[in-house]
Amino acid sequence: MKNISFRNDVLPLKNKLYRLALRITIDSAEAEDIVQETLIKVWNKREVWNEIESIEAFSLTICRNLALDAVKKLGNNNDSLDNKTAPDCAYNPYEEIIHRDRIKVVKQIVDSLPEKQRSCMQLRDFEGKSYKDIADVLGITEEQVKINIYRARQTVKQRFQEIEDYGL
Repeated sequence: MKNISFRNDVLPLKNKLYRLALRITIDSAEAEDIVQETLIKVWNKREVWNEIESIEAFSLTICRNLALDAVKKLGNNNDSLDNKTAPDCAYNPYEEIIHRDRIKVVKQIVDSLPEKQRSCMQLRDFEGKSYKDIADVLGITEEQVKINIYRARQTVKQRFQEIEDYGL
């Protein structure tokens, strides 16, 4: 029998939940609210924790569903994922501007992907989840996960290359 602890098993997931919510909503305040709501929902289900195969997958699924609901309610008219800037290791201001612009372009491309592709890519490439875990969280088959990731990566690569080759 599993002994799941909110402090040791659920709270450490806060950052992963936040990144997933942020990737879907593209709004940091909304993502924070979703994480809080997710933690409350997970806590309220504590009587059935021992019946859950993976508390992480369970939590991510709740978070994803709440984020999708929020996007439907508010509409998704936000422009970017966050305001990160280029790292300090850029060689000169010109290269720093180019680097920052490329990051911005990639974020915009990722943000414009269909939700399933965006979520699969987030969970695989940024969270390091297995195909099985992603399939469980999203309620699709592992094959569909692989197809969504492949299509997302191809789209990002193709659109980025078009922009690099021909400019905005």
